[in-house]
Amino acid sequence: MTSLVLTITETLRYRGALGQWSWVLHRIAGLGVVLFLTLHVIDTSWSVFYPELYVEAIAVYQTPLFTIGEFVLVACVIYHALNGLRIIILDYRPHLWRHQARAAWIVLGGTVLILIPVFVLMFGHVLNFYNDPERRILPLAEVLQSQLPFAAGIAVALVAGVLYSGLHGVIAPTGKDAGRERPVGSRWEKLWWSFMRISGLLIVPLVFGHLAMMHVIQGVFDISVQGAAVVGTDLINQSGTSVEFVANRWNLLIGGIAIWRLYDIALLALTVVHGFNGLRYVLTDYTSGSSLLRRGMVYTCIIGALVLLVIGALALLGTIDQTAIEMARRAAENLHP
Repeated sequence: MTSLVLTITETLRYRGALGQWSWVLHRIAGLGVVLFLTLHVIDTSWSVFYPELYVEAIAVYQTPLFTIGEFVLVACVIYHALNGLRIIILDYRPHLWRHQARAAWIVLGGTVLILIPVFVLMFGHVLNFYNDPERRILPLAEVLQSQLPFAAGIAVALVAGVLYSGLHGVIAPTGKDAGRERPVGSRWEKLWWSFMRISGLLIVPLVFGHLAMMHVIQGVFDISVQGAAVVGTDLINQSGTSVEFVANRWNLLIGGIAIWRLYDIALLALTVVHGFNGLRYVLTDYTSGSSLLRRGMVYTCIIGALVLLVIGALALLGTIDQTAIEMARRAAENLHP
């Protein structure tokens, strides 16, 4: 808590230092992306395991609260990606650090330049959706209630991490445990440092491609439109369900290869490990005064990453058949009678 207070006070005190604000914005944007990533992996898995729940999840995304969140998410992703590239370049070219302030302004300017046309295109989807008098929008109370299981899951992961940390402390007494603490600059941390930069470079084209297809070209409002084309394929969403949309993409074969499954597998693996390791950096920074909490945050990040990787992998390797699509169609009819 002391570290968090110090971060806030120092950021406000050095209100003219662009580097400090870039650091803070990078962390805030990263946290926002990790939060959405958690929701997105879990609810997309429902298209395979619980088709009715996936229909409800997409209906939640098609509400004003999540519409605002979608614009914030895209801004977070673009800023975090561009600033991450700035960090990578400066880390590998230390002599360029004297230009870091100018580079930070370039990142901000580049983010704005990219967001202007992206937001214009996204807003077109928003207008088309909300101007349709036949659309039924879920009430805010129902939307908030639908997020309670996610909040409970995050709380369980935090409690489990702290409990496991306490058990670790009992099994490994403080004296011995302290001797096993990894020193700053250890081999593992150097490997993670390299991974974050290499994975960041690999993630940028994958994430930008995903954003372009799922938020700009088509958008969350169009994946439940009957007769609409499915982006990235030559198929049509015959049932008008989000489950069929996912099925058409994942079942597309090019040269016998499920190209979009492979794309999403790479995206899942890289973003989850990159995102939760970044979350580890943030959480351990602000719990450095307590070995119990610091270890607990590490275990929480491990638990979160493993859960998402397992659930996401099982969904990507699963099958969406016609029965699941029919279940989704009935669920959509019940949701929008």
